[in-house]
Amino acid sequence: MKTIAAIILENDKGEFLLALRDNKPGIPFPNHWDLIGGHVEEGETPEQALVREYKEELDLELKDYTFYKKVECRKGDAYDNIKYIYAGKINIPIEEITLLEGERPKYFSREEIPNVKFANIIKSIVMDYINDNKK
Repeated sequence: MKTIAAIILENDKGEFLLALRDNKPGIPFPNHWDLIGGHVEEGETPEQALVREYKEELDLELKDYTFYKKVECRKGDAYDNIKYIYAGKINIPIEEITLLEGERPKYFSREEIPNVKFANIIKSIVMDYINDNKK
């Protein structure tokens, strides 16, 4: 079973930063919104993978984050996997964010999240997070 590390990034306005996946044939969930993160490589911990993926995708250093939850995904994804989900803050204006993997980044309000076209089971994870962290 593959292991994935991803982060729910929220700004001080309560908006979530998501990345639009490439619209390329052959990749799982093309043109869907996703969290920043990716596969845990051999010899890495989920936290190490998260920090590496954050740097690879945003060219930023991830310093302040917390573990949110572990999700065993046996359906709704391209393959069985375990997702290690973290939470963190980001307060960079969208026009100053450079996404190095994927089409583009965008902030979404809490009200917009239920209507976002998410990759795999990410919508349910983000909705759980919102419900667990009501403002």
